Amino acid sequence: MNRLNQVLASIIINAISVMQNFPIVLVQTLLGPISFILLITFVSKGSLLGVGILGGFIMVMAQSGIGLQGDLTHLKTDLRVQDMVVSSPTSAFIYLIGMAISELIYSIPALAVLTILAAFLLPLNAVSVMIIIIVMLLMFSFSIALGFMLSTFSSDIIESWGFSNILSMILTTLPPVYYTITLIPLPYRYLAYLSPTTYAAELVQNAAGFIVLSSQMIIIDWIVLIGLTVLILVIAAKKSRWREV
Repeated sequence: MNRLNQVLASIIINAISVMQNFPIVLVQTLLGPISFILLITFVSKGSLLGVGILGGFIMVMAQSGIGLQGDLTHLKTDLRVQDMVVSSPTSAFIYLIGMAISELIYSIPALAVLTILAAFLLPLNAVSVMIIIIVMLLMFSFSIALGFMLSTFSSDIIESWGFSNILSMILTTLPPVYYTITLIPLPYRYLAYLSPTTYAAELVQNAAGFIVLSSQMIIIDWIVLIGLTVLILVIAAKKSRWREV
């Protein structure tokens, strides 16, 4: 019960109170993926609408995790909340769990709209839905661990915003998230595989039937995505500066 209360405290501090005082943050989380979906749909004359919806899910998961960096930096440097947490029995893991859940709460409007669009416009079955959910959870875990680790090294909210914007672009804008990788000319296609979101996008696009991957490529995508997620979680656990800040 004590750990549950600690998690709830993080959610209240980082999500509930902020949404009550600044409801505009909910609009912000919704406009990002929707604007990209509209843009890619207009440019492709509707042919990439389904791919865009899947890209919206990836974008929300990635940005939710990366956005944690700015929130944690604000709580650490401006409100000195992390100082109180460090001096309390609360562990870094429990604090991170609460903050991660709070980031998901921020994303509820965007996830709700994307889910409705997917239900009506995507040719999904139970297996493809399960694959999409697992990929989204892996993507969220990866970005949460990355955001948490970077926040422990950042000492200024402006610096965190800069890192967040760069990482968001690298993870959700440049890679083939809102379009298929086949649209990238082959000499440059391999550069897309430098981003973990490329593997996530391929898996969900294949699950929905927008691209066809070989069994070997599907296995490689799963191995890379799971491997990168585990790797960044381990690095975050070992390298994050928690009690030294």
